[in-house]
Amino acid sequence: MNAKILPKQDEEELLYRVALSFLPKIGGKTAAKLLAVFGNAKTLFHTPIHTLQQIEGIGAIRAKVFKDRRFLQAAEKELEFVQRKNIQVLIPEDKQYPYRLKECPDAPIVLYYKGSVELNSRVTVAVIGTRMHTEYGYKLTQELIAGLSAIPGIQIISGLAQGIDTIAHEAALRFELPTIGVLAHGLDTIYPFTNKGLASSMLSCGGLLTEFPSGTMPDKPNFPVRNRIVAGMSDVTVVVESDVKGGAMITAYLACNYNREVAAFPGRVTDSKSKGPNKLIQKQIAHLITSSKDLIQLMNWESSALPKPVKQPALPLLNKEEAQVLKFIHDNGPAHTDILLQHTGFNAAMLSGILLQLEIEGHILSLPGKMYKTTS
Repeated sequence: MNAKILPKQDEEELLYRVALSFLPKIGGKTAAKLLAVFGNAKTLFHTPIHTLQQIEGIGAIRAKVFKDRRFLQAAEKELEFVQRKNIQVLIPEDKQYPYRLKECPDAPIVLYYKGSVELNSRVTVAVIGTRMHTEYGYKLTQELIAGLSAIPGIQIISGLAQGIDTIAHEAALRFELPTIGVLAHGLDTIYPFTNKGLASSMLSCGGLLTEFPSGTMPDKPNFPVRNRIVAGMSDVTVVVESDVKGGAMITAYLACNYNREVAAFPGRVTDSKSKGPNKLIQKQIAHLITSSKDLIQLMNWESSALPKPVKQPALPLLNKEEAQVLKFIHDNGPAHTDILLQHTGFNAAMLSGILLQLEIEGHILSLPGKMYKTTS
């Protein structure tokens, strides 16, 4: 999907929109309010300070930032960057802008997107959870995505974080479902770094989306901000595993506030990673589901979409080294990386790459303490 080539007038307005998104203390709600009053961003930037400061919520200090040319200069550099990197810049007036997100009062006034699929899919499901998942969470996520692959036009959204997010994205790719990763940083980097290969694979069957410009690092405050996009873009948000606090819980509450459906898998009351979903269910924020079938019934997708047969994941052939490692783990049960190093004679970097590839392809599962086991 190519970066937009705009008529001069639209290109100029896009420049001012990006600059508006850079202004300090001017959030999405305030920016949307100002655009509604002035019609476009260019007019807003050329409005006298004394007029701007009379607007409720602006004042003298905020009004002055509209006259600081550094923000326009930064916007110019950003548009040069996205053009070079084939990144699409979306504003709410664009038909490509996620219409579900546009319904939210705090929707971003600018989005940066790189990918191969449209963002307005027929059905969109957010699958989220803890970074420190259990085997229970791993299996639930895999089975959920497998079952949802029967729904035509479905798209899987998550945050590209370690844990449940990564499992959801990987499973979507295995079942050839479009999957969108919403980032808490600019598109000039990938966090965590271990997901760089996954992110690259997603560009051919999905994409990466963010409201943060290049140069933005994955700082802690950015993640709750990112989560509202995950919630706002989705028809339903599914929480697989989470403690009572964490990003997945924030996303679930945001989805509820947006009047979107929330679903959660229950777990044992003694399991810390099930405390979050159990709480959501107990407080009637989330619907209890135990399978993809429950979610399909909850969303009434059975009556609106004839399911197609579930496709078996098309796993690539293993090379000699990958087959050697997989066979050892299969024959000997859960294996520690030190044992694998001794058995194979590979160096640590090579073994790490092989294990990562086998896990991405769904052959093995990582366990605590650098242990690995097969998934079958």
